[in-house]
Amino acid sequence: MSGHSKWSTIKRKKGALDAKRGKVFTKLIRELQTAARLGGGDIDSNPRLRLVVDKAKTANMPKDNIQRAIQKGIGGGDQDNFEEIVYEGYGPGGTAILIETLSDNKNRTVGDLRYALSKHGGNLGASGCVAFLFERKGIIGFDRVAVDGDALLEAALEAGALDVVDNGDRSEVLTAPTELHAVRDALAEKGFTALSAEFTQQPSTTVKLSGKDAELMLKLAESLEDLDDVQEFYANFDISEEEMESLA
Repeated sequence: MSGHSKWSTIKRKKGALDAKRGKVFTKLIRELQTAARLGGGDIDSNPRLRLVVDKAKTANMPKDNIQRAIQKGIGGGDQDNFEEIVYEGYGPGGTAILIETLSDNKNRTVGDLRYALSKHGGNLGASGCVAFLFERKGIIGFDRVAVDGDALLEAALEAGALDVVDNGDRSEVLTAPTELHAVRDALAEKGFTALSAEFTQQPSTTVKLSGKDAELMLKLAESLEDLDDVQEFYANFDISEEEMESLA
């Protein structure tokens, strides 16, 4: 495990999603509005919106909140137009970082990112400086204890998945971006209930961190998570399980 996957595991163990539910909802509302504005309010014809709605349900967002955000996105209320911008940079130890944002104020976003990165041993880079190190993929998460690993692997490959990997308490099915929905639906038909389905950026290489660099990287991850404009971030760090546990 590395980067975003490791951070996701730590967040689940710490219960960060519950502790920061208000912030999670803020980010989800932005995603819902933007997905609806760009692709319409029908989840059956808007795959991006369908994914965000599923994510919102997993986070226990009330149905009324979800519907209000969608209606606002398609013009049913005062509309906030958030711009999608991906920033690239470097973290402690030379780690590569991709940061996906939704912002209505680019100057504020850039300032916040620069501050967070510089405070924790990193810096923003030019467009294209690290993007080539990442590959966009779909990722579908399952409860590792609740599923038969061999059966999941067989069903996933038959459905067109690229691979199945273990990540802590989860089994994760990796897909091409265009196959995420088809693979998830095919697995659901065979009785495999997903905990999550989303897109990710998988690094082609990793940077091993330890000591102070590892500590700074996790603090940087928390700082980025705390920014409302940051929707997702991906990094190619590799920290040992023992050090992750001690630092968390």
